[in-house]
Amino acid sequence: MKLQPKAIDGFLRSPDPKVRAVLLYGPDSGLVRDRAQTLGKTVVPDLSDPFRVAEFLGRALADDPARLADEAAAISFTGGRRLIRVRDAEDNSTSAFAAFLENLPPGDSLVVVESGDLSARSKLRLLFEGADAAAAIPCYVEEEASLGRVIADILHGHGLTADPDALAFLAANLVGDRMVARGEAEKLALYMGDAKRVRLEDAQACIGDSAALSMDEPVWAAAEGDFATLDRSLARLFAEGTSPVPILRGAQRHFQRLQLLCAQVAAGKSPEAAVESLRPPVFFKLKTRLVRQARHWSPGHVRQALERLVDAEADCKRTNMPDETLCARVLFQLASLGARR
Repeated sequence: MKLQPKAIDGFLRSPDPKVRAVLLYGPDSGLVRDRAQTLGKTVVPDLSDPFRVAEFLGRALADDPARLADEAAAISFTGGRRLIRVRDAEDNSTSAFAAFLENLPPGDSLVVVESGDLSARSKLRLLFEGADAAAAIPCYVEEEASLGRVIADILHGHGLTADPDALAFLAANLVGDRMVARGEAEKLALYMGDAKRVRLEDAQACIGDSAALSMDEPVWAAAEGDFATLDRSLARLFAEGTSPVPILRGAQRHFQRLQLLCAQVAAGKSPEAAVESLRPPVFFKLKTRLVRQARHWSPGHVRQALERLVDAEADCKRTNMPDETLCARVLFQLASLGARR
């Protein structure tokens, strides 16, 4: 079955017992992992339990399709339901899942499958969407508003509340990877100690220099025409397995903010005053850089940059070109605009 967005959260908390296999896919790998863990804990509280949890890569099923049914039919030595986690599944493992769903083994084990950004024509995705005993859950990059609610819930679980500007700052700077956002929210909760209210200053002090902001590094480099930093930061992010789509989304947000600044400067406001008026507020260490960009970029060039970024994200979804190539190409094009004086 194909789950609608409004039904996803409820399913993750209490999955349909008729569903024996769930596919989680999409460009936000952090959201895929986070949802896989949430779903897995409905079966086994401790995901490291060696008796009730089996983990392997999707390519293992291409070599040994029967392994999936064998693991799902196995009985735990300590009793209780079993969880089978399959990571990095691709279309080459579709036949193994098809055989599993056609002849479901006895028992109540649950198979949770993690995959990347599958197209609408993906055989694996179509199989899970069409099977009665399976479910397919897309994991796209969250908007700031929805991520803000997630962060607020995490902080609430630690007995904390956050000021609106602090929550807006956290959502704006952590959007793009759910697992990174969750980790930074947990770190912030530890940072707060005995305090119960998170202020903007607390959020900035805790995550301002965090690796969670490293996804923005190529975006800032592109806007400043810094080719060397752009090349180095993209190479690092891609080597870490970061999806290009969140990077492109981050670039769109940055240039939308820059578009607002340029419009205010064109109307007569100083770049410094325009940057100070932004909400959520800009991290203080980045204000000087953004002021320079507001002086340098023209409204026409910002509009051109946004058009290219939107086209690049669309190409990632509708063409067969490598996403990393498309992402790098458009950011280097923007760097060329940013280097003009």
